[in-house]
Amino acid sequence: MSGSSAVTLAFALFFIILAWLAIKVVPQSKVFVVERFGKFSKTLPAGINIIVPIIDQVRHRISILERQLPAFDISVITKDNVEVELEATNFYRITDAARSVYRIEDIDRAIQTTAESIVRSAAGKLDLDELQSSRQQMNEEILRNLQSAAEVWGIEITRTEITDVRVDEQTKDAQRQQLNAERQRRAVVAQAEGEKRSVELDADAQLYSARKIAEAVRIAADADAYQIKVKAEATAEQTRVISEAINNGGQSAINFEILQKQVTALSEVASSNNTKTVIMPTEITRAIGSIELLLETVGSGMQSK
Repeated sequence: MSGSSAVTLAFALFFIILAWLAIKVVPQSKVFVVERFGKFSKTLPAGINIIVPIIDQVRHRISILERQLPAFDISVITKDNVEVELEATNFYRITDAARSVYRIEDIDRAIQTTAESIVRSAAGKLDLDELQSSRQQMNEEILRNLQSAAEVWGIEITRTEITDVRVDEQTKDAQRQQLNAERQRRAVVAQAEGEKRSVELDADAQLYSARKIAEAVRIAADADAYQIKVKAEATAEQTRVISEAINNGGQSAINFEILQKQVTALSEVASSNNTKTVIMPTEITRAIGSIELLLETVGSGMQSK
């Protein structure tokens, strides 16, 4: 091989090496941090990127996938002075690779330490019962405060979870006694509510019965009043007819009707089994004579017609 061929081959190999150093292919799940002369220059996103060979160096290959920290235990004191042990874990992902590299050295440890402080502060605001029943609310408060602290590191806290709440046996026994007392109280309240409801229904039934009786009495009174009204109207009509008859010359017929009723009454008295002696006043005899005279007058009047 001649000298010129060797030089050409050397230059070709040199350019191949430079091209290989200049072209950087970044996977989808990573971000490359590039330094120039030991100082941060830029970050390379996913895909094909070009850098200056030899001058630019890829110092850090950062994964941007979401990560889960190992679960850790935290001893806390609740608002009602009960010591409990919480098991927690955090999920995060890197959003700014440069800050995650140059602002913090051990990300996992920093997040865990900050989370412990925030969890203790959040748990100290709650009673034991609230801590066990409001776990989701507590998770949201921890996430909000932890995100504010981790933002300076170029990290996004995606989720925090209180996975377990552990208490000692004495506290568990006290909770069981409290639960039994609460169940007994609810049973007594339920029984009292049932008795109260029964009394209310009985009172409603009596009130309904009294209303119906009063309504029946009112209807009967209305019926009696209507009957009296009808009788009064009939009597008034009868009086009016008699009055018209008198005014039209019917006095003789009326006198005849009265005398006839008197004679009928005397006949009934005389025919009674308990009657031994009947004393007739002179007014009665005159009434009988008047009847005979009236009959003769009526008869003669009819014959003259």
